[in-house]
Amino acid sequence: MNDRQYDPYAGSDPYAGEYAGEYAADQYQVVGYDEYGQPVYQQVQQQPQVQQQPQVPQQYQGYGYGYDPYAGGQGDQQQGVAATSYDTAWVPQQQQYQPQAAPAPAPEPRRAPEPEPEPAPAPAPEYKTEQFSFIEEPDEDSEDVIDWLKFTESRTERREEAKRRGRSRVVALVVALVLVIAGGVGYLWFAGMLPGQSDGEDGAAAATGPQKRDVIVLHLHNTKGKGTSTALLVNNTTTKQGATVLLPNSLAVTDDNGTATTLGKSVDDDGSTGTRESIDTVLGTQVEGTWRLDTPYLNNLVELVGNIDIDTNTDVPDPKAKKGEAPLVKKGEQQTLSGPMAVAYATYRAPGETETDQLNRFGEVMQGVLRKLSSDPQAATTTVQSLAQILDPSLEEKDLGAFLAKLADRAKGGDYKTSLLPVRQDGTLTEQAGETVVKDVLGGTVKSPEKGAALRVGVQNASGKKAAGEDARVSLVNGGYTFIDGGTGSAARPTSQVTYADAGKKAQATEVAKTLGLPASAVRKGKTAANADVSVVLGQDYRTG
Repeated sequence: MNDRQYDPYAGSDPYAGEYAGEYAADQYQVVGYDEYGQPVYQQVQQQPQVQQQPQVPQQYQGYGYGYDPYAGGQGDQQQGVAATSYDTAWVPQQQQYQPQAAPAPAPEPRRAPEPEPEPAPAPAPEYKTEQFSFIEEPDEDSEDVIDWLKFTESRTERREEAKRRGRSRVVALVVALVLVIAGGVGYLWFAGMLPGQSDGEDGAAAATGPQKRDVIVLHLHNTKGKGTSTALLVNNTTTKQGATVLLPNSLAVTDDNGTATTLGKSVDDDGSTGTRESIDTVLGTQVEGTWRLDTPYLNNLVELVGNIDIDTNTDVPDPKAKKGEAPLVKKGEQQTLSGPMAVAYATYRAPGETETDQLNRFGEVMQGVLRKLSSDPQAATTTVQSLAQILDPSLEEKDLGAFLAKLADRAKGGDYKTSLLPVRQDGTLTEQAGETVVKDVLGGTVKSPEKGAALRVGVQNASGKKAAGEDARVSLVNGGYTFIDGGTGSAARPTSQVTYADAGKKAQATEVAKTLGLPASAVRKGKTAANADVSVVLGQDYRTG
């Protein structure tokens, strides 16, 4: 079948081919030129007289009935003409010209702006290298970035340097602190002030230098059973220790005239002042005052502090109870004692017991009182005032209260002990007494007497003659010396000896030898009694009268 569209009216118009060009010129106008410079026509819109036929050959779209010089005379043959049997007039079919693509673009007519499309979601931006101009072409912004990077690096370096300096300072501070601590510990060790050095180091310090100590003498008078009990209350402010030193009544002392006597007799005969001086002479102490405490006041003192708790070593019967009744004080640990019970225990001495047993009970009661007494000086003074006792003129209430408060503080802290001064049967001090009590408790070496005070001479009779000791005492007292009875030697010695420990006492020791009628060859440097400046041992060569 032929592809061309068949027009049944094409052959009915005898003038179609003859007048085609004329009608084309009248009904078309030039609207532009093609790529070859030829004019392009567009049909002038007119009211059609006859309805246009829909059948249009496909190959004729794109061109109207314009003149085509390149058609080769075939334009009239290829153009279709629409006509009807009712009207011989022909109307060329309206066509739209579509130019073909050409290698060189020609000026195009101005077109009306196309409507903007509706906005669509923008795709993610795709960054390209050329967008970062500071990488390839440094400009003012890139210089700022470089400067900022340099500033950041320099600030980081400064921070690191500051950290290094801080660490160096910390290390230096730690090292300095360690050195300070080590130096402080070394000083405390050298000074003997470290804990744990009290036994050995304190003893060494006591042997090489004087110590500050406060001492008062306490006399307990038993108003019912008669008799007295004596103790020294000691506050060593150098070693921070407190102590009660119990003195037996048999302790040998000398009276104002240099006559030998015992401590018990001195309390009854010489009173507080004479006894205090006798104790200083024998022990080399400096007693500051005397506290006389009668048993009724001890009863009140225990009641004021609120009873005491101590370990008791025996049962104490109630003197008012009938036979077979329970004792007033029971033996046992941490027994609570009231005022009457404390008095009964402090003064109790069972049949067959020595004075030492009773003195130890007295010391336990006094230490128990100190543990309950206030450590505040004002409160302790109030307690003393509440006793309403008459004190010795050498000791005022405020002084006694402050002194007892210090001892109370020592007792509560565990820095307090009670010891007994050991003596021989004749009342003279033993070597043990000189080493442990006089040295350690009462201040170490016996201090030198004050200017103008009499030299203390300790005499031990080892001549084998009883009268030799009394004869030596009289000679020394008459010579202005203080006589200290050293007792009787355990065995007779052939020659006498005079010794001094301090080189400054050599001349005085020589004078002592002359006073006793001994040769200068008997004087030598050596160890002396703890309570004497010069020690004398009478031998068989000593002649009496």
